[in-house]
Amino acid sequence: MTDATDASRIWVDADACPGVIKDILFRAAERTRVRVTLVANQWLRTPPSRFIDAIQVPGGFDVADSAIVERVRAGDLVVTQDIPLAARVIERGAAALNPRGERYTPDNMAERLSMRDFMEELRGAGVQTGGPATLHARDRQAFASQLDRWLVARPASG
Repeated sequence: MTDATDASRIWVDADACPGVIKDILFRAAERTRVRVTLVANQWLRTPPSRFIDAIQVPGGFDVADSAIVERVRAGDLVVTQDIPLAARVIERGAAALNPRGERYTPDNMAERLSMRDFMEELRGAGVQTGGPATLHARDRQAFASQLDRWLVARPASG
């Protein structure tokens, strides 16, 4: 039997995570017995499962991000759209994946951070940059595929 304290786990930056992605994660938790923890500044309903839980943190800038970074360990997976959070967890040896199935890596972080900063500057100057594109079936499929790759590759414990 796997010791849940030693096993890699999944952390979800849940405030902005689409419901369909959470559903994929919930099914994966039951199927593979991986621990999934949602972190948000609001109360979240989770399905009854010994593999799924949620942590509610106080509201505030980067409070949920900091809670994830404090708890994440090398080998864990963090699901987030937040590029600075992804950079922080990669520095700690964890993997990071966005809800569209794009893996954040040390090789693509500098470019992603630069693009994020550029878009932030445009918004600060009053330029309408639009929000994220709608999540499509191909995005969900890409996410599920990357999640499966991580699940297969994660180290066994116990």
